[in-house]
Amino acid sequence: MLDPTSLKSLGRPVHYFQTIDTTMREAGERAGRGEPHGTVVIAEEQTAGRGRLGRTWSSAPGAGLYFSLILRLELEAAQAPLVTLALGLAVARAIQQATNLACDLRWPNDVLLGGRKCCGILAELLGEDSRARSVIAGIGVNVNQREFSKDLAGTATSLYQQTGCEYSREALLAAILAEIDRHLAMLVDRGPAVIVELFSGASSYAAGKRVVVSGGAADLVGATAGLTASGTLLLRLDDGQVTPVVAGSVRPVEQ
Repeated sequence: MLDPTSLKSLGRPVHYFQTIDTTMREAGERAGRGEPHGTVVIAEEQTAGRGRLGRTWSSAPGAGLYFSLILRLELEAAQAPLVTLALGLAVARAIQQATNLACDLRWPNDVLLGGRKCCGILAELLGEDSRARSVIAGIGVNVNQREFSKDLAGTATSLYQQTGCEYSREALLAAILAEIDRHLAMLVDRGPAVIVELFSGASSYAAGKRVVVSGGAADLVGATAGLTASGTLLLRLDDGQVTPVVAGSVRPVEQ
C-alpha cells in the first residue's frame, strides 16, 4: 500500500482512497467545490478507470499509480490540448530519472517503454469560459505489474517488466508531480512553442512515422508530418494531402 506519511509530505492536498470507481470523477467534483490547483486524488485501485475515447484503464490493486490532478491554469481554452503534451513530457522525464530508460511519446497521451504503453493520460477541461479555468488530469502509470491480462499483454508494459526492478510508488509520484509543475510552468510562462518543440524532440511519432489513425468515420493511413503550434498532429496521407488530426487513436501501421 502507498505510505500515507509520504503522501502528506508532497506539500499539496492529497485525497487517498483504497478503492474508488475513478479518480477523475472524484477530482472533478472536488474541483467544482473549489479545491485548489495541484490537489491530488489517488487510489490503490480503480473499479472503473477511464482512458481516452471511452476506453477503460486497467488498475491492478497496489501495482501502479492511479491519480488525478486538479489544475487551474491561466491558458486560453484552445491551448488546453497542450496540457496533455506537457504532462506526457513530465511523466516521461520522471520515469527516465527512475529507470535510466528513455521513454517514447505517442501523440497525444501515451508514454511508451520498449514500444509498449506504460502510462496513459486523460485531460478534461471543465467549464466553457474562454480561459481554461480548470483541467482535470488523470494519469495511470504501470509501475510494479509483473504481468497483464491476455488482451493487454501485447501492448502494455510496466517499469518492472522493463527493468526487473520494483520501484517506490511514493518516490515516483513525487518525481512526477515535480516534473508536472516544471513543465506546466514552461507552458504558462514561455508559451506553447517550447512544449511543442520538446514533445517533437522526444516523440518518434511526431514526424516521419507511418501510422493508422482511428476513431473517426474512417481510418486514416499516412505518415506523421509534425505538430502545429497548438499541438495538433499533422498527417500526410498517401495522396500527398496533409490533414490535421484533432482526436483519435494513433498506432503504427504494422500493428
